[in-house]
Amino acid sequence: MPEYQRPLVATIVERLQSRTERVIAVFGPRQSGKTFAVRQALRAISHGWRMVAVEPGGTDVSSDAPGPFDSNAAVGGQARLTSAPRDFQWLVEVWEQCRHRANSSPSGYVLVLDEIQELPNWSVAVKGLWDADRASGCPLQVVVLGSAPLQVQAGLNESLLGRFEPVVSPHWSYTEMAEAFGFGLDEYVFYGGYPGATRYLATHEEWHRYVRSGLVEPNIDRDVVSMTNIRKPALLRRLFEVGARYSGQILSYNKMVGQLQDAGNTTTLAGYLHLLSQVGLLTGLPLHVERAVSAKASTPKLNVLNTGLMSMVSGYSFEEARADRTFWGRLVESAVGAHLVNTMPSSGDIKYWRDSRGRSAVEVDFVLQRGPHLVGIEVKSGAARDALPGLDEFKRRFGARTLVVGDADIPLDAFLSLPASEWIEEA
Repeated sequence: MPEYQRPLVATIVERLQSRTERVIAVFGPRQSGKTFAVRQALRAISHGWRMVAVEPGGTDVSSDAPGPFDSNAAVGGQARLTSAPRDFQWLVEVWEQCRHRANSSPSGYVLVLDEIQELPNWSVAVKGLWDADRASGCPLQVVVLGSAPLQVQAGLNESLLGRFEPVVSPHWSYTEMAEAFGFGLDEYVFYGGYPGATRYLATHEEWHRYVRSGLVEPNIDRDVVSMTNIRKPALLRRLFEVGARYSGQILSYNKMVGQLQDAGNTTTLAGYLHLLSQVGLLTGLPLHVERAVSAKASTPKLNVLNTGLMSMVSGYSFEEARADRTFWGRLVESAVGAHLVNTMPSSGDIKYWRDSRGRSAVEVDFVLQRGPHLVGIEVKSGAARDALPGLDEFKRRFGARTLVVGDADIPLDAFLSLPASEWIEEA
């Protein structure tokens, strides 16, 4: 059976073949397959290459080294474990060796630096070496990637601003999980898009343990707490637990304070929620309002960015989740929300809408907005389609296009098979 390739691989190949004049930065949530995608891309091009894991004791492999292909350790060639200290001098030596290869290679040469966040002040070092190459005309292409999104993005936005080309590796979509692992719709809704977790599906406890200890804890401890100035790390962890448990629901910061012990002020919670969103765990969708200035202080609608997180926190097994119609309905809605956030281009926004000025409050689950384009989306997980006063009022007030996901209007699997941009462009 041919090895599955995400569309991400074709994007990386296209960037490398175009000989871009910027550093290619591949970043995204932990366990989204960044390293493996780059390995696949290197096999698809004619360039020579060297791929180095910056973490101490990591692999150092190049297209020049003889040996068999090892899909777990290398891209082709013989992987070498090196014990050299990863510091600025080490990077200069590796870079200089690759410069010689690039200057003598008619097909081009690529240096890949994996786990780049492990190198102290990496962005300053890369900037200096990259600028020197531009000044001398060296054709070396450079790819950086790492599993700490906050630190990688901070380095790109500070020292390498204007010098890098971002390639985002999002959570795996329903289509990708179906094609690569044979996931059905219900399996994707419950387990989400974590490819590494698929090997543990036979035993719920093993899957639960992997998601918590292999994904969530490293995300919070290594990617947030150790990389930013977190005054209350215990609060950050509890916020994730509460947020994942309440995914699909509107929860004010004041109510969050009531759910958390020693929560501090709401400004701290809003900042922590933003950090959890940046590392691909949990986000808070803002309220759609007619005057944009009013949205900053709005009550957020919580949404996990991968439904496997919500399932893990719930403690439910797959069968138990399917049997609880209320929980399953929120899980389906969270799957739609996660899909929209993960696939919406940077020029668009995902919000929700609620109006409580009348006798009873009316809501719209999701609002997509890009420029003048506006779409209201309601999610229905049951077979019967009830009246939708929120969607009707939203359409009347804003003149927007409206969609119902999960029934004959748009089946859930069809909706999850297309990116958010497809729905917003039709508005």
